[in-house]
Amino acid sequence: MTPAFSIHCRAKSSLVGDSSARIMLQSALRTSLSLHRSTVSSCIRSQTFRRFLSQESRTKIQAAVTEHPVVLFMKGTPEQPMCGFSRGIVKILSAFDIPPEKFKTYDVLEDLELRTGIKEFSEWPTIPQLYVNGEFVGGSDIALTMFQSGELETLLEQHGVIPKSSES
Repeated sequence: MTPAFSIHCRAKSSLVGDSSARIMLQSALRTSLSLHRSTVSSCIRSQTFRRFLSQESRTKIQAAVTEHPVVLFMKGTPEQPMCGFSRGIVKILSAFDIPPEKFKTYDVLEDLELRTGIKEFSEWPTIPQLYVNGEFVGGSDIALTMFQSGELETLLEQHGVIPKSSES
C-alpha cells in the first residue's frame, strides 16, 4: 500500500460522516501529488540538457556560432544531407543565395561531442540548428515557418547577410 493511499484510507475511515473534510483531504492529496509530478518532470527535463558542457566546449561552440553571419549545425553536408530535416533547411537557405563567406555548416555526425554539446548550448533538443549573427533561430520547423511568413528573409536582410529586396 502506498503512503498516499494509506493516508487516504485512514482519513476516509475516520471522516465517514464529514464529506466536506473528505473533499478537502482529497483536494490536498491531489495538489500534493500534482506538485510531486511536476517536480519529478522538471528534474527529468532539466537532465535532458544538463550534461554539463565543459567551458572549453562551450567556448568552441560560441566561437563557431559567431564565426559567420549564418551558421547551421546539421546532419551531413549541404551537398549530402543525412536527414530530411537537414535537407529541408538547406533548401530553405539556398533560396536566399547566401554568399559562401557568410555561411558555414557543421556536420554533427562527424563529432559526437559537438552533436550533444550543441543541444545543451542552445537548450534545443533537435538538429538541425540555425544561428544568425550568433543568435539561435531554431530548428527546421521554425526556419520553415519563418521562411513561409517572410520573417527569415527580413532577419537575413537586417543582419546584412543578403541585400534588401528593394536593392536587388
